[in-house]
Amino acid sequence: MFYFTIDILGTVAFAISGVLVAMEKKLDLFGVLIIAFVTAVGGGTLRDILIGNTPVVWMRDSIYIFTILGAVIFAILFAHHLKYLRKTLFLFDTIGIGLFTMVGIEKGLSADLLPIMCIVLGTITASFGGVIRDILCNEIPVIFHKEIYATACILGGACYFLFMLFPIDTTYAYITSILIIIAIRILAVRFKITLPNIYRKRE
Repeated sequence: MFYFTIDILGTVAFAISGVLVAMEKKLDLFGVLIIAFVTAVGGGTLRDILIGNTPVVWMRDSIYIFTILGAVIFAILFAHHLKYLRKTLFLFDTIGIGLFTMVGIEKGLSADLLPIMCIVLGTITASFGGVIRDILCNEIPVIFHKEIYATACILGGACYFLFMLFPIDTTYAYITSILIIIAIRILAVRFKITLPNIYRKRE
């Protein structure tokens, strides 16, 4: 029940971030629904396909569809209260990657994958919904430039497996890892910490 709750919270966070991007791009209602949907379940769909967990989770449980619809309605109704659209988008996106990284890791553990493969699966779950969202909205995906994004997922996932080496309750390790991912991204953006850019201007 705990992991399911985390999954639903991640779905809500990413669906709202998708709505905010779609509204910023001035898409129509259908466009908003599509962007919210792919943002919320895109990474999880790819994850399930990779581990052979088919039909994918949102096809087996309609609660994901209703959760996304509810998040879309909520975001649209309260859009005028979101005075700082970019900051709100960043917040929901950051919460989403924290939650979904650990959901992906848990799915990897359930499939008896090695820890490093679980971290990869968690990063895919957290990142690729946003990648699909950005591509559909004609943007360079955040994961590929300027911000610490996938790196936060990797570091948070690694921390989870480090915690499990000690006599720590799994739930506490899980929640702490989520908070670490969120904190890393917030601090990276706040202090403008980025990965090295290999691009060099030509003389």
